[in-house]
Amino acid sequence: MTLAAAHPGFLSPTGVEIAFLLVGLVTFGAAVVTVTTRQLVHAALWLVVALGGLAVEYLLLTAEFIAWVQVLIYVGSVVVLLLFGLMLTRAPIGRSPDADSGNRWAALTVAVAAGAALVWVVADAFRTTWIDLDGPAAGSTAVTGASLFQNWVLPFEALSVLLLAALVGAIVLSRRTKAERAAGPGAPAATGNGAADKDGVR
Repeated sequence: MTLAAAHPGFLSPTGVEIAFLLVGLVTFGAAVVTVTTRQLVHAALWLVVALGGLAVEYLLLTAEFIAWVQVLIYVGSVVVLLLFGLMLTRAPIGRSPDADSGNRWAALTVAVAAGAALVWVVADAFRTTWIDLDGPAAGSTAVTGASLFQNWVLPFEALSVLLLAALVGAIVLSRRTKAERAAGPGAPAATGNGAADKDGVR
């Protein structure tokens, strides 16, 4: 990293910086579509685009290891798990009114506030530092891996438990739906009295 005074400035962007901005706009658009569409399957597919865009941003920032972790864990595992959950729970393929909670303005307010806070924190922390995008990759895989799987191992494990619970819940809901369909609409409902009456006679 170099000081900001030695950097050419924002008025002379390089090709990598322009590509970073364009990919960021595409990623932002995919994220907006993900949270605004009323089709659950489309939301999951647009999430793939958003997470893939983040991986490309990491590549442009010369963080190859983080980019491939993004692809393997999020695009290759989380999104696939979401799609399996949608299939197992027989989520509607078309537009679903249940996908709109009616709290869009509250969600938009929270998202804007969180985004502004994140931008302010990052800008304040890296105000005078720049990344040489045309130079060699900064950092090493060993240091990055040690930081991820030592300092951040608890969030990784919590996320894995959460995803496992979501998958088990989807399987349980799917089996319950199959059992109800197998029983049929004309099947007698279970009662608490073991000696069910016949023709109205106990």
